Amino acid sequence: MKTASKKAFLVVAGLVFAFAIVMLREHLVPAQSAPTTGKTAEEAYKNIQVLKGVPADQVIPAMQFMSASLGVDCEHCHVERQFDKDDKKPKQTARKMIQMMFAINKDNFSGHREVTCYSCHHGVADPVGTPLVADAETPPVPRGAMNPEDAKPAAMPPADQIVDKYLQALGGAEALEKITSRVEKGKLTGFGNREFPIEVFAKAPDSRLSVMHMPNGDSTTAYDGHAGWLGFSQGPPHVMSPPEANSARMDADFHFALRFKDNFSQLRVEHPEKVGDEETYLVNGVNPGQPPVRLYFSQQSGLLVRLVRYVETPLGRNPTQIDYADYRDVDGIKVPFRWTLARPGARFTIQVDQIQQNVPIDDTKFAMPPMPAPAAHPASP
Repeated sequence: MKTASKKAFLVVAGLVFAFAIVMLREHLVPAQSAPTTGKTAEEAYKNIQVLKGVPADQVIPAMQFMSASLGVDCEHCHVERQFDKDDKKPKQTARKMIQMMFAINKDNFSGHREVTCYSCHHGVADPVGTPLVADAETPPVPRGAMNPEDAKPAAMPPADQIVDKYLQALGGAEALEKITSRVEKGKLTGFGNREFPIEVFAKAPDSRLSVMHMPNGDSTTAYDGHAGWLGFSQGPPHVMSPPEANSARMDADFHFALRFKDNFSQLRVEHPEKVGDEETYLVNGVNPGQPPVRLYFSQQSGLLVRLVRYVETPLGRNPTQIDYADYRDVDGIKVPFRWTLARPGARFTIQVDQIQQNVPIDDTKFAMPPMPAPAAHPASP
């Protein structure tokens, strides 16, 4: 890929849960093939060797994890548009590294995934095996210089208290329940200050659609209350895999702030952390068998300033971080007018210019467009 097209590709990737998902599916699976839901990797994709038995919908997230861990694009290992071929040496090496990672975790950590691709690579293709020299002198800390009182962790408020303060900061539960729909218009900025108009439509309880208007067509992410889909004007829509849909469902939960106890089986207060200039309380939302959702609440305002969630893959967790800012009063509640979404290799900011609430939005707005009919075969002579 040329540099300019890579940047455009990444912009789309960030908004629609990685447009690379769409492209990878078109390359890895014939367009006429059935959906991958319920299939294993080797049943859905060609030439699977080390990920046999893995659910097919985890293959692309696993590829994304490797790409982020090594700081490379798909063509580093794959022949462009012929992903099943084994012509490139890095692909052979990647298979050996995956097998090595599995063996390390099996032999040393009882099969728990403690070592991943990122453990050694840290975002570069060639792992660094030699410690870095210090770039500045670090003065030694004299023995006894640390006050024992400083080492004691500060007392943390309980999770319920932090959540209640958040609700009050937003305007209160009663005010939030009165809002049942929202239309936001603004611009998306990222990758060299490129700007694209964006619209977001949301409706209670859990429908959401975002449309980024690009010069070569619209890029769409949607969740209709039951399933998610991705769309790009130059191709047919694609149904989200279960991991993608789980993330989209969280974004689409219109009254997410009211439903912490419903969304998580447990809320754990962790050590305080600083987000920008904000001192925050970190609360982990936990559900059995799923990665935690990390929620950062401002100690001063009580507002949510950062959310970090993860997509589980066979090789490691893909993180997504969303920072919320520029909270303003709209119809009696506070709404963030700016949020910044960051994933490995992709980062962009959405600045909202206009918000309308409690406007009618038809449910058909969130429905996936019909798939194009297969081309008819010509009649035999």
